[in-house]
Amino acid sequence: MRPVVFEADHIVGGISRTESKNGYRFDIGGHRFFTKEAEVQAMWEDILGDDFLTRPRQSRIYYRGRFYSYPLKLFNALNNIGVYEAVRIMLSYGKWQVFPSKNEDSFEQWVINRFGGRLYMHFFRSYTEKVWGISPKSIRADWAAQRIKNLSLSKAVWNAISGANDTASLIEEFKYPRLGPGMMWEKTAARVEQDGGTVHLDTTVGRILRDGNRVTGVEVTTEGETRHETADHVISSLALDTMVAAFDPPPPPHVIEAANKLRYRDFLIVTLVLDHPDPFPDNWIYVHAPEVRVGRIQNFRAWSPEMLSDRTTASIGMEFFCNRGDDLWEMSDADLAALAAGELEQLGLADASTVIDSFIIRQPKAYPVYDQHYKDAVDTIADWIRTLENFETVGRNGMHRYNNQDHSMLSAMKAAENVFGAGHDLWDVNTERSYHEDFMRPDTKKINRTGAATEAKERELWESA
Repeated sequence: MRPVVFEADHIVGGISRTESKNGYRFDIGGHRFFTKEAEVQAMWEDILGDDFLTRPRQSRIYYRGRFYSYPLKLFNALNNIGVYEAVRIMLSYGKWQVFPSKNEDSFEQWVINRFGGRLYMHFFRSYTEKVWGISPKSIRADWAAQRIKNLSLSKAVWNAISGANDTASLIEEFKYPRLGPGMMWEKTAARVEQDGGTVHLDTTVGRILRDGNRVTGVEVTTEGETRHETADHVISSLALDTMVAAFDPPPPPHVIEAANKLRYRDFLIVTLVLDHPDPFPDNWIYVHAPEVRVGRIQNFRAWSPEMLSDRTTASIGMEFFCNRGDDLWEMSDADLAALAAGELEQLGLADASTVIDSFIIRQPKAYPVYDQHYKDAVDTIADWIRTLENFETVGRNGMHRYNNQDHSMLSAMKAAENVFGAGHDLWDVNTERSYHEDFMRPDTKKINRTGAATEAKERELWESA
């Protein structure tokens, strides 16, 4: 069996690609390589080898003209916010512990129940609105439970006092490829071709062709020329709405209707090269200030010194959350560079006059939106996909799931095992639990891709994975 990869972009990696200009390399959104999944870690180590660096995490929150360490450092937070406001935060926290919201349907309810209304107002509401462009009341609690996980105010304070930290989203150290996250995928693509596979760049998938419950191939276009490619098995990372629309013949109407309800948040990054060394040491700074539009600021040297071609300069990424067609998305590159440089100065980080070069990267569908419609819609689509005998959908947009990259990768790894008959239900791969044998589909004989596997064979496949 020979793998054939179709990539719509000019380089591999998707949102984890590494773009470059004049020797400077840019991470699209900041990608920390950290996982508790042994098989994902093993793949990273195998592909990257000595190019896999260990990097310290340093990040802060900018709010009301001050910088707050993140994770929380107690005395830094108290000094910044003041004793009076700190007492109000603790009283608010106590109130919500005694009288919590009985329903936890929204992001707002979930956070207030764990942090109190006062801290939510300071550190969650404005940034969440900036990232998603909608009220936190309209975002499902699923997103908070997935991304913030087991953190609460009491745990944050204890971590700050004791130095402990068992919250996965607040790791202190991580791995990072020497030349950015795209290096992982560039080396993977080279490995695929070395082993007899093919990787086609600048090639879009227009239609997914099926006959009943079997996918027979795809229609792809390269440099204006369209052709059909047959396939024994297809693994897709297309966004779910795009994927559903691509099927020929189309899925049932209720599946199409579900796909049309899915929403996405787009993203762009303005990279600025400064004529002096780094203006701050952080990997990135979360900007909670509503007076500027930038949401997060990266310092690429803090990820890896080799992201810069000239070490006497600084390379800074100004991240903006937007929607395709809005004023930010449609702004010219020159105006975006001017906006980013101006906000860098407004925040007191560097003078706009020190910017000597810029590069704009626009990323559509960067974040699947967890609104009130998404869960029912995704469940409807997943139920239909499960009826297909030789088709899998994987990754963040392929499952409309805002996972960390290790779980997105894990879904793809399990999909590859399904090609050889493993029978994993990919919808059970998520950020809350590892992928265990208990999560195998119960009807393994029915869905096994070879049609001849027994339970013993399924166990053998799992143990050798």
